Amino acid sequence: MLNEPAAWRADAAPAPAPAPASASASEPTGSRLPDTPPAPASPPAGTAHPGSPPKADEATGGSRRRTGVDPVKALMHRHRELCERAVDPLEIAAGLEAHGVTDRTAARFRHRDVFSLAEEMYARVSRDSDIEPETRHAASDTPRGRPPVWAVLTLLPGALGALTLLGLDFTDGRMQLAVGAGGVLAVCAALRAALRRGPLRATAHTVPATRAWTCWLLAYALLGDGLLTAAVAGGPDEAWAPATAPLIALAFAVAPGAWCAQLFGAVARRRLASSRGLEEFAASVRPLLLAVFALFLCALCALIGVAAAVLGQDAAYAGAGTLGALLLLARLLTAHGRTHAPAVVLGAAAVAEALAVSTVFAGRLPGCGFLAVPVETAVDAWGPGTVPALACGAAALTLLVHAARTLSRASAHAPTDATP
Repeated sequence: MLNEPAAWRADAAPAPAPAPASASASEPTGSRLPDTPPAPASPPAGTAHPGSPPKADEATGGSRRRTGVDPVKALMHRHRELCERAVDPLEIAAGLEAHGVTDRTAARFRHRDVFSLAEEMYARVSRDSDIEPETRHAASDTPRGRPPVWAVLTLLPGALGALTLLGLDFTDGRMQLAVGAGGVLAVCAALRAALRRGPLRATAHTVPATRAWTCWLLAYALLGDGLLTAAVAGGPDEAWAPATAPLIALAFAVAPGAWCAQLFGAVARRRLASSRGLEEFAASVRPLLLAVFALFLCALCALIGVAAAVLGQDAAYAGAGTLGALLLLARLLTAHGRTHAPAVVLGAAAVAEALAVSTVFAGRLPGCGFLAVPVETAVDAWGPGTVPALACGAAALTLLVHAARTLSRASAHAPTDATP
C-alpha cells in the first residue's frame, strides 16, 4: 500500500483537521486515493510535505501524466493491428523489424533490443478474449494453401510437359507445330497456377522484369547449348536439336521445390514461436535453409538423370542444376516478400549468357578475334554447358548468401493477411 500523506490520515484523528499548506504536489490536483474522505482544502500547487513520498503514482503506473507521455503506448497505437493479432512476442518483434525498428531504435524506448520492446508491447496489449490464440495464428500465418490442391498443381507442369513431348513424337508437320505450341501454353498455364497458391505464392508484387529474365534463362536451357556449339564450330549452318531433358526435369522439379519451401516455412514458423530472441532465431534458420536447399538439389539431380536417360540426351547436371537452384532461390525470396534481389540477379545471369554467345559471333569481325577466345576455350575444354553453369552458378551463390541473410530475419516470416 502507498504511504499516504499525513494530511489525508484524518480518519485516525478524533476530529477532522485542515490539511497543511505543504501537502504533496506529486498527486494531480483534484485526485483522491480510494476509500478516503476528501481533504477539506486543496493543497496549493508547487508545495510538498517534507515526509510525503516522491511521485507515488509512478509506483502504481496509473498516473495520467505517465500515460500521456508513454512512448511505448504511442508505438502500440501505431502498430495496433500487429499487436492485436500476435500470439507471441516474437511475432511483434518480427513486425517491428519489418517496419524498420532496430535495437538502436528500441534503446530510445528504454529497452536493450527489439525483442525486449516487443515483450512489453505483447504484455500490455488488450486482446479479444473471444478469439483463441491458435485461431488468430492460423488466420494470420503465411499462406500455406490447401495441401491437396497446391500439391496436385505442382505436379501439372511436369505431367503436361511429358504429354507434350509424347505428342511431338507421334506427329509431324503442322500438327507437330500446333502440338508444340499448345503444349508450351499448357505448361505455362499450369506453372502459373502452381505459383499462385501454396508455399511458392508471391506475397508481394513481383517485378515485371523477373518473368522476362526467367523466360530467357529457360529458353537458353532449351536452345542455348546447341547454338553455342554451332557458333564455336563456325555455324550455325543448319537447325540443331533442342535440349528438352533439362526443361522436363525443371518442370517436374516444381513439385519438390514447393514441398521444400513448405518444409522451410513450417519449421521456420515453429522456431519463430519458440525462440527467445532474434539472434537465436537467425542462428537456427540458416542451417535449415541450407538443408532444404541441399534436399532440393538432390531431387533435381535425380530428375535430370531420369529425364536424360528416358529421352536419350546428355545429362546437363551443371547447367540445369545451377539453373534450377537459381530459380528456387529466386522464388523462395519472392514468396517471402523479397523481390528486388531476384530480379537483379536473374537479369545478371541472363545478360552473362547473352554476352557469351554474342562474343563468339563478334569474334568473327576483322580484328575482334580475341573477343571469342575465352568462351571458345571454355567450350573446347568443358563443353557448352560451361556457360550456363558459370552464369547461373554465380547467380545462385549470390542469392544463397542473400537468402541466408534475409530469410533468417524474423520479419521475413511475419504473419500476413494474405490467403492462398
